[in-house]
Amino acid sequence: MLKYKGYQGKVEFDEEAGLFHGEVVDLRDVITFQGKSVDELVQAFRDSVDDYLDFCRQRNEEPDKAFSGRLMLRLPSDVHRRVYVNAQKEGKSLNEYITEKLTLID
Repeated sequence: MLKYKGYQGKVEFDEEAGLFHGEVVDLRDVITFQGKSVDELVQAFRDSVDDYLDFCRQRNEEPDKAFSGRLMLRLPSDVHRRVYVNAQKEGKSLNEYITEKLTLID
């Protein structure tokens, strides 16, 4: 994963074309980049992020950012109850409990 200014890029190699290509992940907007070498790829990634930010600035729009940290989740009522009860047993809020459990995921 490439990282720059809070954005992350996922990269793949196209053997047939002989180049790396990638996309900035975790956004609704689409930002892509490509290069024939690692150095070229990294520079293309940074240039694409900078171009995107400039484009947003010119249009007076807020750039899309990776996840806000808010998650709307629907659970079966019995699962909701069990999670709540376990959080209470541990003296934690539902948010604290769920966050703790989800951070254990790789």
